[in-house]
Amino acid sequence: MNAIVALCHFCELHGPRTLFCTEVLHSPLPQGAGSGDISGQNEQAEEEEGGIQMSSRIRSHSPAEGASADSSSPGPKKSDMCEASGCRSLAGGHPGYVSHDKETSIKYVSHQHPNHPQLFSIVRQACVRSLSCEVCPGREGPIFFGDEQHGFVFSHTFFIKDSLARGFQRWYSIITIMMDRIYLINSWPFLLGKIRGIIDELQSKALKVFEAEQFGCPQRAQRMNTAFTPFLHQRNGNAARSLTSLTNDENLWACLHTSFAWLLKACGSRLTEKLLEGAPTEDTLVQMEKLADLKEESEGWDGSEEEEKPSSQPDVVEGQELSKSSPETSLMPDCNSWNVAHRRLSVFRSLRHMRQVLGASAFRMLAWHVLMGNQVIWKARDMDLVQSAFDVLRTMLPIGCVRIIPYSDQYEEAYRCNFLGLSPHVQIPPHILSSEFAVLVEVRAATRSSLYPTLFDDEQSLNKYEFVVTSGSPVAADRVGPTILNKIEAALTNQNLSVDVVDQCLVCLKEEWMNKVKVLFKFTKVDSRPKEDTQKLLSILGAAEEDNVKLLKFWMTGLSKTYKSHLMSTVRSPTSSESRN
Repeated sequence: MNAIVALCHFCELHGPRTLFCTEVLHSPLPQGAGSGDISGQNEQAEEEEGGIQMSSRIRSHSPAEGASADSSSPGPKKSDMCEASGCRSLAGGHPGYVSHDKETSIKYVSHQHPNHPQLFSIVRQACVRSLSCEVCPGREGPIFFGDEQHGFVFSHTFFIKDSLARGFQRWYSIITIMMDRIYLINSWPFLLGKIRGIIDELQSKALKVFEAEQFGCPQRAQRMNTAFTPFLHQRNGNAARSLTSLTNDENLWACLHTSFAWLLKACGSRLTEKLLEGAPTEDTLVQMEKLADLKEESEGWDGSEEEEKPSSQPDVVEGQELSKSSPETSLMPDCNSWNVAHRRLSVFRSLRHMRQVLGASAFRMLAWHVLMGNQVIWKARDMDLVQSAFDVLRTMLPIGCVRIIPYSDQYEEAYRCNFLGLSPHVQIPPHILSSEFAVLVEVRAATRSSLYPTLFDDEQSLNKYEFVVTSGSPVAADRVGPTILNKIEAALTNQNLSVDVVDQCLVCLKEEWMNKVKVLFKFTKVDSRPKEDTQKLLSILGAAEEDNVKLLKFWMTGLSKTYKSHLMSTVRSPTSSESRN
């Protein structure tokens, strides 16, 4: 994570001061930075939270890289430093700390102040604001502030017990500075928890020292019995004690370096950026919603025992399936990833492969029912065959329109699934067999030894299978069909197009028709236009035919909840209504 973590202190003589900071270096250290490794001081630091190991070394740095108080350094002048090290973490000649992340070749460098003048100015300003004006109620707790020019800051102020300080406590803050506001806000829960843990450890160590000092020499009674003198003269410099003295921990700065380095590493690893070319597709939005729903369900299962469901009622959700053999729900992978993971079990490799196996007429009938949202039933003994068929056919539909029960011992109604796998002995109701809203694919043993050509030498041949496609709608294969079906068939029959190119064609075609669905949804569901206007709109969209209208209405059920709620809230808001009038 491109950020700086710093520990700041409010000195009663000099005001806010930066004590210790850790920054990320993506480029190699300056020449000579690693020439003087001190043997015997290497440590392996492993945090329980992430199990990340980094090699922490004390290096002899050049003057420009160390924490020296040289006049050319961007740090404060020597005259501004407390004599008792209250404003100083590392000694004048201390080289600082460096941790090297071998996985990413990133170095985490800790010293009192950043070496770059601009970074020093940014950290200095954040330090001053965190301990003066940008404070949460009670002066202890987290707060967010910043701007585009000086960066954005997550600050957590806290008190450390000190028996010699005014009010018996001193004021500190831990700040995290970065230029990416959204990233920092999204990291708020993580940073709050981890920084709060560091603060609790510091406070607990300081409290033990404070109690021990109070037990030996109670300062409260001593101060009450002492004649009044001006406070600044009374302290004689004793109030400006170092943090190592307050916590009685000589390895405090090494421990803070390890904690800050791990914090930067872990916070940068937990969030990743993904480059999207344009706005996210509806399939992407639906997948995100499904993953969020699954996360909520899994969190609900953690606190209570899951009730066993009858085996005759397999669970199904849109775009997902729940296997009977496992209580865990997972998103169905796309066709390509499934083929890679289950190469040995795959039978149907692509839509083109299925069309070659079933025949052009049977495939067109099957594809028509898939696109119209009718129930597609496969009866076969081989569950892997049925699974591969569904993985191939579902690529023609938006993810939100897919409801799969991969294999069942009894018939399931169409409202529960539009893809249903059945074992051969399952009886299908007669009204389903004669319905125009269902298609049945029966997989039987082939009567001839070589019914189909072998398309893949390394895969199980389909010669032993015979596929019979039947439907209660005999005209389904003869009608013109939806426009997208004709385009899909044109792509499948074009041998100049590879399978990968055909897959991209499918993505483009689905996105094109989902855009038409969005227009129709807004026009009919949100604006409530009359049927005459709707028919004119369908003509403009090139979807006035009966099959195209049915397809659009079915695909409308696959729109993401995010899009629907956004459209409803923006269009039906009072501001939108006034502007429309």
